Amino acid sequence: MGERVPPQPHHSRLTDFAGHPLVVGVVADQAPIVALTAVSLARATAAPAVYFAHVDTSRYADAEHPDGTVRHLPIDPDADDRAWPEREASLVRMVGEWMDGQDVPWRFRYLAGRPDRALTHLARAVDAAAFVVGTHVGRHHRVADFVNGSVSTQLSHRQHRPVVVVPVDVVDWEGRAPWE
Repeated sequence: MGERVPPQPHHSRLTDFAGHPLVVGVVADQAPIVALTAVSLARATAAPAVYFAHVDTSRYADAEHPDGTVRHLPIDPDADDRAWPEREASLVRMVGEWMDGQDVPWRFRYLAGRPDRALTHLARAVDAAAFVVGTHVGRHHRVADFVNGSVSTQLSHRQHRPVVVVPVDVVDWEGRAPWE
């Protein structure tokens, strides 16, 4: 039996930007520039909606639904399972503040598991054209975190949709980047 080769990016798999939603990765205390970039791109491409999604890595998806939502459970069965609804409500309030006065429809999804897989499931479910995510490199992040843990890197290597990466913590030319 031959080695499995994953499907490669191909023009036949391209989802046209026009008229398709965007998926935006959201973390607590995220800079609003990521959302505002997604809104600008959504307007430019006539996206019908922007799907903001937070992935809780302390939980796993027990069931994935056709609308991109998931039923999730804690990885640790002894963990206090009452904290996530408040975390979700806090994230929805944060996104709501960003989107106040914006003319682009939006939805929020609380996902679970590996961020690249969870966001890819959502993008497939809603037939998204692309992802918009923020960077997390800078003073507080190590090179290993950047290379191994970057959601943008994982997405760009594990699925076929474009990934728009929005800088949120810029190192100027006179400073040192984490990998230098």
